[in-house]
Amino acid sequence: MAKLLVKFQRYFRRRPVRFFTLLALYLAAGSLVFLHAGFAGEPRVAGSQRGPTAGEGPELPYLGVMQLSRGFPEAAAGRRRGPWFKSTAKEPAERSKAGDYGGARSRVLKGRSGREKEEDRAKYIGCYVDNTRRRTLRGVSFFDYKKMTVFRCQDNCAERGYLYAGLEFGAECYCGHKVQAPNASESECNMECKGERSSTCGGANRLSIYRLELAQESTRRYGSAVFRGCFRRPDNVSIALPASQPMPNMSVDKCVDFCTEKEYPLSALAGTACRCGFPTTLFTLHEREDEQLCAQRCAGEEFESCGTTEFLLVYQTQVQDNRCMDRRFLPTRSKQLVALASFPGAGNTWARHLIELATGFYTGSYYFDGSLYNKGFKGERDHWRSGRTICIKTHESGQKEIESFDSAILLIRNPYKALMAEFNRKYGGHIGFAAHAHWKGKEWPEFVANYAPWWATHTLDWLHYGKKVLVVHFEDLKRDLFVQLKRMVGLLGIAACEDRLLCVEGQKDGNFKRSGLRKLEYDPYTPEMRKMISGYIKTVDTALKLRNLSGVPDDYYPR
Repeated sequence: MAKLLVKFQRYFRRRPVRFFTLLALYLAAGSLVFLHAGFAGEPRVAGSQRGPTAGEGPELPYLGVMQLSRGFPEAAAGRRRGPWFKSTAKEPAERSKAGDYGGARSRVLKGRSGREKEEDRAKYIGCYVDNTRRRTLRGVSFFDYKKMTVFRCQDNCAERGYLYAGLEFGAECYCGHKVQAPNASESECNMECKGERSSTCGGANRLSIYRLELAQESTRRYGSAVFRGCFRRPDNVSIALPASQPMPNMSVDKCVDFCTEKEYPLSALAGTACRCGFPTTLFTLHEREDEQLCAQRCAGEEFESCGTTEFLLVYQTQVQDNRCMDRRFLPTRSKQLVALASFPGAGNTWARHLIELATGFYTGSYYFDGSLYNKGFKGERDHWRSGRTICIKTHESGQKEIESFDSAILLIRNPYKALMAEFNRKYGGHIGFAAHAHWKGKEWPEFVANYAPWWATHTLDWLHYGKKVLVVHFEDLKRDLFVQLKRMVGLLGIAACEDRLLCVEGQKDGNFKRSGLRKLEYDPYTPEMRKMISGYIKTVDTALKLRNLSGVPDDYYPR
């Protein structure tokens, strides 16, 4: 036996090509066996061919920069189940197998088989028409062009107390309390979910809608109303708040529920009357009154206040104000390049969100961030010189880069807050948090030493080399969003629609705000760090005042 092995060894030493040929054939045979095993278990519909996957078969409507997903792994069988679902497994598991299935019909069946698995969470009610100007589901919405699944959409809508969840374009999720559109053919809901190829997530302007089976009815109806304050009754109250209903047994729940059913974002309690409407120039919600003026006990709820005929107690319902939600690329190429410049961590992504809502046009970026594109910033994928976006995000601070822009909005934030925000983003993502070990380790001191000087030089460079620079302080934007956003929109050459800006105020947070639940329990800045940063603050303050601009806000200096 040993002699035989020695002979083989000598043979392959003399003939290495033959050895590698045999090895390649062996590996190829193993791969074919593996592939065969993988395809053998694929489910098929009796009497039909497997439907085309995304990108095959009949051409789908053009979706701009949105592309159909390919190659996502199948969803795992065991999945998380939220406490808000009732079991409603009433439909028979058996389906009719007769008939000729093909093409789009096969895709529909594949999506439906996934829906039957979801029956204990939500009930699929059909494919519906959607319209970008007047949405079928008018609650909150969010996008994820990489990981959207049916369950994720349902879970997000249910946690906010909505009754319906709808999926569109394979990546968009819409929530609402009413379905306000006609049915469409099931074959028109033909797009696979971006994060779950086994399920269908609507189509082009078509929604796959589910009715959420909530364990608590009260959660659906009142769980997410936001208190806005006490306000004096507007002069033209019937125009400012067009929907009204007398309620002798008034309570906050009843009024919020009434306005939610009427699809209005504002619910105003006026003693024994409930009024609903939108924030408009007639009722801006900018001048709050003392809450004691609204402290009249509700007739239907002893421990609640329901306002008076003169002073209204206002809540924001779960209904999304869609007057500022439409966005698109510029219809003609812009000849002016406007920068939205900021130091990292100064709120650039939030400012982009506000600008897109206020103008109706996408913003671009000097970089490409796939996570932002997947969250709905469609201008992220365009080249920054494309001319299709209203302004371009940049953190650059070199002379050559700055002089590439014709004008700029320079967003400045308190360096103590900006450094911590960028450190969280660097180690925890756009809305995540850095780990405790990063704050206590060598990463934080090194980060401050490198980034604190950049905070100052970034502002100084833009003030020196920039053309037509509008300075906006992040703190002023938070404090007085309407006025500051109006200034920003004016620089962009867009006529500011005040009703649209008021709509933005109600949607201002978006999906890029950290929860604040994980704030540090200690001050990460050492005395040496504070001394260094205070020197940079004074330098920037002096530079602003030399250009006849207001200096940095007082809260930049530590107390």
